[in-house]
Amino acid sequence: MNLNNFVKRLQDVMRNDAGINGDAQRIEQMVWILFLKVYNAKEEEWELLDDNYVSVIPEKFRWSNWAVDHKDGKAFTGDALLNFVNNELFPALKNLEIDETTPMSKIIVKSAFEDNNNYMKDGILLRQVVNIIDELDFSEYDDRHAFGDIYETILRSLQSAGNAGEFYTPRAVTDFMTQMVAPKIGEKIADFACGTGGFLTSALKVLDAQVSSVEDKQTYNNSIYGVEKKALPHLLCVTNMLLHDIDNPVIIHGNTLERSVRDYREDDRFDVVLMNPPYGGSEKEGIKINFPADLQSSETADLFMSVIMYRLKRNGRAAVIIPDGFLFGTDNAKVAIKKKLLEEFNLHTVVRMPHSVFAPYTSITTNILFFERTAPTAAVWFYRLDMPDGYKHFSKTKPMKLDHFTPVIEWWNNREEITVDGFDKSKRYTVQELANRNYNIDLCGFPHEEEEILPPHDLIHQYQKKRASLNADIDRILAEIESALGVKI
Repeated sequence: MNLNNFVKRLQDVMRNDAGINGDAQRIEQMVWILFLKVYNAKEEEWELLDDNYVSVIPEKFRWSNWAVDHKDGKAFTGDALLNFVNNELFPALKNLEIDETTPMSKIIVKSAFEDNNNYMKDGILLRQVVNIIDELDFSEYDDRHAFGDIYETILRSLQSAGNAGEFYTPRAVTDFMTQMVAPKIGEKIADFACGTGGFLTSALKVLDAQVSSVEDKQTYNNSIYGVEKKALPHLLCVTNMLLHDIDNPVIIHGNTLERSVRDYREDDRFDVVLMNPPYGGSEKEGIKINFPADLQSSETADLFMSVIMYRLKRNGRAAVIIPDGFLFGTDNAKVAIKKKLLEEFNLHTVVRMPHSVFAPYTSITTNILFFERTAPTAAVWFYRLDMPDGYKHFSKTKPMKLDHFTPVIEWWNNREEITVDGFDKSKRYTVQELANRNYNIDLCGFPHEEEEILPPHDLIHQYQKKRASLNADIDRILAEIESALGVKI
């Protein structure tokens, strides 16, 4: 199946529907239908493995009983399909009865539909969309594993759909961070603001290569944990986990910050945390009380840094993307968070990433913090990853690639201090040196050209000289043109 064509076919149909406004709604429409198709395929597997399997979805609302078009003229379409979806299917799935004994594989159905909607108003077009998605055969290995490509196509669309881009971390970045942290089978891996599941997917790829037994496969199935606040990325993440053979994906639809960090116990901690916390936003005042007074901040990224520290196991490892503001910030909360990080964790590496990694969503320059809950930090290595040759900036057509991390990967196990054109590219700083800077750790950053500010008289004289030189160049070029043409201009 041509995957780009598959997504384009869906988009083309939905563009003709008056109920859908913009890419974000088209993607949301596509994803809830795709989720039901995928979930149906998983249920067929579970029924084969368990003769006593009972679906959480009432029989009438299972994909095979309403969505499949047998070409016998009996399939729902038009107003009948719209009425069924809006007034029966969605209310039924939003109100599924679950309790503390309900497995996560069933809870995710209700959570997937809690905040989602059917936007389409044309039942005939809706039938066309359902039929296109039903063409995917997830019982076939190639189609099933090709969903990874469909998923990436949807995410690229998400990235340009207004603010929805915030849910997407470039795959090269998630793969690099995962490679450096190196999760192992048997470890629990978490992302407390998981978006569409990019970090979890990268971790699962690493774990899958380590599976060599039935026991390993069971361990793999219980290895990941995610929380996502917003409905669309949560649904995308759950669907993706199902297709990575995570039958009970623990992907919580909620806000990590709403729980007090004082309540976390050992069972709430993880061996590996991989994250790109939301940044640039702020949380309501009621959220702050979930943190000790010295760690209370209005900046979302600061709060997530505290959560990570409270939820990392002894000997656990973390890789976290943080904006520049966290490094150079010296307000009380940021200083307290950085002091706690250095005193209670081993912050061994900070990688300064090039600008435009997250283009076009944001131009904010970001960094990756690598730390472990092993011992207090003795020293921190900083490494500046420069823009690759031939690139002025990254974009949708020229995104960052894993190969672009090769310089820092080669440096990682053979660290040395590097200076380029008088600027530090890589340097080791002791904790005392960082404390002496009041925990401003904006180090090994990108060089900025500095313009010398001259006294007014000297400045005027300099501009006069530049103008005279420029006029002389113009006169010379005009003379050459006149000579070549044999005319006087």
